[in-house]
Amino acid sequence: MRTGVIFKAAALAATLVSGAVAQADTLADAMVGAYNTSGLLEQNRAVLRAADEDVAQAVSALRPVLNWSADVTRSFSESRTSSSFGQVVNRVTEEASIGLTASLLVYDFGRTRLGVDAAKEAVLATRSQLVSIEQQVLLRAAQAFFSLERAQQTLRLRQSNLNVISRELRAARDRFEVGEVTRTDVALAEARLAEARSQLAVAEGDVATAKQEYLRATGRQPGGVNMPARVPAIPSSLETATSIALRTHPDLAAAQHQVALAELNIAIARATLKPRVELSGNYGVTQDLEDHDNYQQGGSISLGASGPIYRGGALTSALRQSVANRDQNRANLHVASEQVRQNVANAYVNLQVARSAIESSQRQVEAAQVAFNGVREEAQLGARTTLDVLNAEQDLLDARTLLISARVDEYVAAYNVISAMGRLTVGELGLPVQQYDPSAYYNLVKDAPALSSQGEQLDRVLRAIGKD
Repeated sequence: MRTGVIFKAAALAATLVSGAVAQADTLADAMVGAYNTSGLLEQNRAVLRAADEDVAQAVSALRPVLNWSADVTRSFSESRTSSSFGQVVNRVTEEASIGLTASLLVYDFGRTRLGVDAAKEAVLATRSQLVSIEQQVLLRAAQAFFSLERAQQTLRLRQSNLNVISRELRAARDRFEVGEVTRTDVALAEARLAEARSQLAVAEGDVATAKQEYLRATGRQPGGVNMPARVPAIPSSLETATSIALRTHPDLAAAQHQVALAELNIAIARATLKPRVELSGNYGVTQDLEDHDNYQQGGSISLGASGPIYRGGALTSALRQSVANRDQNRANLHVASEQVRQNVANAYVNLQVARSAIESSQRQVEAAQVAFNGVREEAQLGARTTLDVLNAEQDLLDARTLLISARVDEYVAAYNVISAMGRLTVGELGLPVQQYDPSAYYNLVKDAPALSSQGEQLDRVLRAIGKD
């Protein structure tokens, strides 16, 4: 069974569970809210659109360049010569001219076409980086969801503990009235009640903080959360998870495209050392505004070649720099690969630790519950003190708190494993959301449209997303 199918089934199950409790968010709700409202995603989508435009600009360099010019010139002069018999002669002329110039790259040893390929590699790298940002946004939403659940469960546990200690205090006071316990026992219960109230206040603060983080991460005001019915399925071994990560993680894909881009930049730097051939032409008309019969028109066409002879070493330095950048990106690819391996291993270990902690905490809760029930019964018979009961209650509270954290940690670790594999995306999770298509804008601009129906369509797209 494919991992994506498992994720979709989990998301569907979480959606069905959401009907059980009114006004409570599912994990799918949290992730959809994060995807739809994330400013970080919007920022990086704009970065991708800017990279798409680099392709259009590179393509435009292969096309003819056409410019126009126009001017009106008024010339005036004052002279006195022997031919004018010493008289001052004033002369004023007015002329208007208009001209067109055109140029077309004929051959540059592939430098411009390499620039187009380099721009395309930059787009692919940016797309992969956008997927990585998407993972960060969804993982933050998941962490905020589970942190809120942890805080709310802990708050309910603190409230229950406060009620239990309040009953113990009433029992201690009743027993003090009949002389079964001393004032010290009552004071111990009062002190433990004050501590429980303090812990309850801390738990309430933790819930408020978790709600604020949930709002920031998802753009939604939480009324509550419904935990998924089960932990999402992940590969059964670390080796399998690592193998998937090395094939699909967007950070590795981005690093690979950066290496390809660096290789193209080396080829571009080498082509810069070679000549280029360009076809150019111009046509112009000049009209005397005072004498309409007096005009001049003409043009020229030329095929020329140019190339560097000496640039003070700048071009060879740029070539060496591009080689160094290529080596840097190759090393970065190795670093990214090792980082992905480490992230998968860390997440996998955390998942195993959480599952072991759940088993231990369950046994601890069961034992602490039995101990608390026994101590309370023995205290009623006078065989145990109030302090013994309070200590047993605290042990049970600690065990339950550890169990809550361990269960939440299991979910968080599982989604960290999914993220470390590069699978924490709306597509893989099957979230009910209008998914952003990174190729849609690229397909509109890749051919560098200008004055055309396609250009008008681009304008409409930009106005629709509010980026014009």
